Amino acid sequence: MDLEDLVSEHAIIPALDADSKKQALQELAAKAAELTGRAIPAREIFDTLLQRERLGSTGLGRGIAIPHVKFKELDRIYCLFARLNKPIDFEALDEEPVDLVFLLLAPEHASGDHLKALARISRLLREPEISQRLRDARDLKGIFQVLTEPATPHAA
Repeated sequence: MDLEDLVSEHAIIPALDADSKKQALQELAAKAAELTGRAIPAREIFDTLLQRERLGSTGLGRGIAIPHVKFKELDRIYCLFARLNKPIDFEALDEEPVDLVFLLLAPEHASGDHLKALARISRLLREPEISQRLRDARDLKGIFQVLTEPATPHAA
């Protein structure tokens, strides 16, 4: 599964203004509701994201968070990406602030695809140069290009 299958240019926020985790999730929920054609109201997405964060932060470390939730109303996975204008506390595992956020919304029945999408994002961001390129990209098109480059297998 490539990110090209998950992320469209319409699902990228190149400069998100947020002063807190809650505000960032609220902005992402609004954009997610728009992307899903309002199949799920922004408030429901936001509330579900907050419930998920109470189970444990989705802040992975190195400035990256991947909040992810499931909804029975969805028939496919939606992936959004936001680059924050300034890093925020996301209660990440390494206690570092977050400035790169992937949001995944998946159908309840799509556990396998949901896990594949999470794994694909995690693999991409495991490479520090990719995260840096996302931070350095000038605009939406630059971010989209970094996100959708084919995965390069590592030599053994």
